[in-house]
Amino acid sequence: MWRTFKSWLPPAWQAIPEVPEALWRRTLAHYPFLSCLDEPDRQRLKSLSAAFLAEKEFHGAHGLAVTDEMALAIAAQACRPLLGMRGTDGRPRPHPLQALAWYDDFVGIVVQPGAALARRRVTDTSGVVHSYTEALAGEAMDRGPVMLSWEDVAQAGTLAERGTNVVIHEFVHKIDMRGMRLGEHPDGAPPLFAGFMGCATVLDATERWRRTMQEAYASFREALSMAERFGGEPPWLDDYAAKDPAEFFAVTCEAYFVNPQRFEQAFPALRALYDAFFNA
Repeated sequence: MWRTFKSWLPPAWQAIPEVPEALWRRTLAHYPFLSCLDEPDRQRLKSLSAAFLAEKEFHGAHGLAVTDEMALAIAAQACRPLLGMRGTDGRPRPHPLQALAWYDDFVGIVVQPGAALARRRVTDTSGVVHSYTEALAGEAMDRGPVMLSWEDVAQAGTLAERGTNVVIHEFVHKIDMRGMRLGEHPDGAPPLFAGFMGCATVLDATERWRRTMQEAYASFREALSMAERFGGEPPWLDDYAAKDPAEFFAVTCEAYFVNPQRFEQAFPALRALYDAFFNA
């Protein structure tokens, strides 16, 4: 039903099919970082997930049949960052479902059975082109679909201890991409608003965000370098966070939502920053 339901009406105005209670309870039980939410938040998440399912289309790759249970698992994790967020214009939301506007640049979600192999071409500083194959657990495309590995989605409950969640990762990229011009790349600095953390202007808010993120990013890269060069204790998070600021934002948000206690120990400054942005 959810995979084919379509409507030209905004979600707040349409009759959205309810999530069956038994299915919802199984989903919460499988993902403890969702079941630990208080009851009002679980109900808001349930409503957001139902509206998300009504808006999006799921496609299984390589013969994979996407069941309602699989679709709901993805929807609930994708909607977790939206629970307290303001609207895309920075204003408080009159209706909770308006948070889905952060994901309104696409419809399709492609679910792979496992990691997808992607051919990459990069040009180094000498002008030499290098080709390689990269295994992807997920990918978010600007103004395009999201791809996810079901193998990784299904293991999210267990992987939360390591601060890992592929669904949240890719949908945070979507949030980061909001407002980008065509052809630009995400940079780990999503759209902010005047008043963010007491900042008088959007420019001040953005400067504060970039300064805080840059300090945390540099510290993470330094810790990773020390571990690799001198055998020190490696950072808690996936070293993929060191690739660039956009990946650092996405990887740290995974941990923020699925293992907040461990995240706060590792990144206290980011905890305050993300609390203000996600209104957690």
